[in-house]
Amino acid sequence: MTIATYPWWKDSTIYQIWPASYKDSNGDGVGDIPGIISTLDHIKNLGASVIWLSPHYDSPQDDMGYDIANYEAIYHKYGTMDDMNQLIDEVHKRGLKLILDLVVNHTSSEHAWFKESRSSKDNAKRDWYIWRKPKYDEQGNRHPPNNWVSYFSGSAWEYDEVTDEYYLCLFAKSQPDLNWENEVTRNAIYKSALEFWFKKGIDGFRIDVASMYSKNQKFEDAPIVFPDTEWQPCGEYHVNGPRVHEFHKEMFSKVTSNYDVMTVGEVGHCSREDALKYVSAKEKELNMIFLFDVVDVGSNKSDRFRYEGFSLKDFKDAVTVQCDFIKGTDAWSTVFIENHDQPRSVTRFGNTSNKQLLNKSAKLLTLLQTSLTGTLFIYQGQEIGMTNVPRSWDISEYKDINTINYWADFKKKYPNDDKKADELLDLINLLARDHARSPVQWDDSPNGGFTTGTPWSRVNDNYPEINVKAQTGDPNSVLSFWQKSIKLRQFYKDVLIHGDYEVLDYENEKLFTYTKTSPEQKAYVVLNFANEDVEFKPLIEGDFQLVNSNVDDIKEDVLTPYEGRIYLVK
Repeated sequence: MTIATYPWWKDSTIYQIWPASYKDSNGDGVGDIPGIISTLDHIKNLGASVIWLSPHYDSPQDDMGYDIANYEAIYHKYGTMDDMNQLIDEVHKRGLKLILDLVVNHTSSEHAWFKESRSSKDNAKRDWYIWRKPKYDEQGNRHPPNNWVSYFSGSAWEYDEVTDEYYLCLFAKSQPDLNWENEVTRNAIYKSALEFWFKKGIDGFRIDVASMYSKNQKFEDAPIVFPDTEWQPCGEYHVNGPRVHEFHKEMFSKVTSNYDVMTVGEVGHCSREDALKYVSAKEKELNMIFLFDVVDVGSNKSDRFRYEGFSLKDFKDAVTVQCDFIKGTDAWSTVFIENHDQPRSVTRFGNTSNKQLLNKSAKLLTLLQTSLTGTLFIYQGQEIGMTNVPRSWDISEYKDINTINYWADFKKKYPNDDKKADELLDLINLLARDHARSPVQWDDSPNGGFTTGTPWSRVNDNYPEINVKAQTGDPNSVLSFWQKSIKLRQFYKDVLIHGDYEVLDYENEKLFTYTKTSPEQKAYVVLNFANEDVEFKPLIEGDFQLVNSNVDDIKEDVLTPYEGRIYLVK
């Protein structure tokens, strides 16, 4: 059998670390770089080949490090530059690679660049950010330049008294958007945020909000989508903007093409045609992007807490979009179901009503993820089946700026509506970003072994049952199943990583069945997403060889609740 060869980043399994919640080495309650170093063997033993480290830079932490005050310094609670240099060395010693988060749509308002920019209208860096004059109504009241809504609620503009102008901040008020129209600004970004780290030997970047750098320069009002709110979704004016591909081509030409590195962009919601412009190999921009159809299923793409639920057909549609994205092209894709911005997948797509179904449905999702086409991304804690935090927790336990702002806006609008409040709390408990950010559960000691101090964010109550130590070496654990499944994904990579996907039972609301086909192999995957036994009849003919399953006792003609199987077919 001929084994094809591919760029290293196509075959990689990438493990994402959210540093604040990963492992605390010094008892201050915050995860840190020495803590990461102490657990590198866990990641290697899992079968991952690349680590993606979420923002580790110097930051006021208004948005968990996505508000960067200095690209060339380390957030003091995470460690020092010496620690970071050691991490790079220790990762490479183990034959692993390290990619970082590239956050260059905006900086922190504490960044030296912005401090200069806001100091006066004639400062040399004034045009490094996006400033606009106020609007005034007939009564002389001051208003922002337009009705754009921030992704973290409220207006996307913040008034600055020093110069009597507004700056654009599509996220937090303390995250002013950089002005990519300015070539001097772009070159400064390339030097400080990219070259500095490539020279240290890192292996690439996950690029935050990679589709947002180019804004429509007219800054017009957005159409009214939500009549009950003053501020409106404005993606059509700043997502996939007129110069965004020019900017990415320039970044590739000036910087990333000089190194053997990978880039994965957070591009988000756009048409297949638009998405392919970022990752077609001939375009020379990015290696791959994240498609959000799977993780967004059931939610309004403009507001995750406007949620209608989904059917298995909706889920199949989302997976199919992800898998069919690159068919017939020179592009590449990604496979993920969790990250720092998403709730826990076993709560969202599995069944956590009891331990047996939790473990079984977590393994079912593992079978799905390890048999889909693209580069596989795993988020910390996913490998042990970590869940969302309990519904019984008070809203005060939630730390994410998005959740906090959304809840505050809701309480202003509906101060005495307990029914609506309960409904929103149900959705927060299902969909909030906070669930991914509870600390990793390492063992059954206090705080799950995450810290010997007081954790910055409460550890999930189920840590005595769900933790790395309990699952390590247990052949029936979720962790062991991930290890096995990653090995099989690599062994059959031509078909599982690179094969063409075809769904076979689109109308079935209980089973999800699809084939993966390479020039020399065919895999048949059947997944029971129902909480009941379902009859199993193969939908294609051939000799079936079982290569992976999340149950030991296989009944040829029945799939038990949340049972999944992967066959090779001859």
